Amino acid sequence: MITIKSPSDIEKMSVPCRIVAEVLEGIKGMVGPDISTADLDAYAESEIRKRKALPAFKGYRGYPASICASVNEQVVHGIPSLSTRLKDGDIISIDIGVLANGFYGDAAITLAVGRVSDEAVRLMKATQESLLVGIDKAVAGNRLSDISHAVQSYVEERGFSAVRAFVGHGIGRQMHEEPQIPNFGKPGKGPLLREGMTLAIEPMINAGASDVNILGDGWTAVTADGRLSAHFEHTVLVSKNGPVILTKIS
Repeated sequence: MITIKSPSDIEKMSVPCRIVAEVLEGIKGMVGPDISTADLDAYAESEIRKRKALPAFKGYRGYPASICASVNEQVVHGIPSLSTRLKDGDIISIDIGVLANGFYGDAAITLAVGRVSDEAVRLMKATQESLLVGIDKAVAGNRLSDISHAVQSYVEERGFSAVRAFVGHGIGRQMHEEPQIPNFGKPGKGPLLREGMTLAIEPMINAGASDVNILGDGWTAVTADGRLSAHFEHTVLVSKNGPVILTKIS
């Protein structure tokens, strides 16, 4: 069942969403050559707890860290490590979830480390723009797959592919709620979008084919062909005035 949030719910939910946005903003200033993904994780957890909130990913289904840090061909769920040090030319996707006030917030960004390839620049740009195109479809009266179709069409027109093995999701009192939100599909299908729905829309886009493999750690998803992947995400409210990005510093 898709839960509809009241104005009071949204006010409470805005707190973890704002924390997510603030911590991601801080990480932007840290990413650079020779920093480890464990350093980024430690910073994120410290900043989240400093705000009297909890890192939502830590311990979730056994996940061992506070952020997901996915480098280059890693699609999602990369586990932070002291041995993973960023180098010039890498790209890194950072995904953060926060629990506060009984509600969750969730967002992701992909960042360049130093100077990156033209393909990496184009991939990150297309992925971020596809998120905004998808968000534009998060309007009461539209169908869920209108979001999915918008994302898929946008990236495929630019020569990239949408991952099918992982999807966006509803979010609220639970990290993952109904509905699932694929980044592909025909328009006009699925549940009718209604005011008060909160959705974590998250394009995961590959430079090559959409296929992924899971590494031996049981978490890290990588592109099957070894090419780059990018990931952007926002928590979005379907409101009477159109979509509202909750995980955005206004």
